Amino acid sequence: MGKLTTHILDLTCGKPAANVKIELKRLGESIMKEVYTNNDGRVDVPLLAGEELLSGEYVMEFHAGDYFANKYVYTVDQPFLTIVTVRFQLADPEAHYHIPLLLSPFGYQVYRGS
Repeated sequence: MGKLTTHILDLTCGKPAANVKIELKRLGESIMKEVYTNNDGRVDVPLLAGEELLSGEYVMEFHAGDYFANKYVYTVDQPFLTIVTVRFQLADPEAHYHIPLLLSPFGYQVYRGS
């Protein structure tokens, strides 16, 4: 059974990023899911699983600006990163897609994990 999962690591402290809002959309459609990361920087259940996971292009939005503002990380007057947008394609509905985000107030890295 295929599934889509994610997690976020806050590189400023080397710990999971808790309480980050994530929005998932299928390209051209409205918001499918709106979730928040738990204390381990993960979502409690897969974002998509089983019959929900369809082939196609998706957009995941990580609300980094709100996260850092709530952590009182003030490095400039205005946040540099507000929403990190990742656009990706799911080709195989039976595969496990994992999208980790390594995050700091000024940059990020995202990749397909395992």
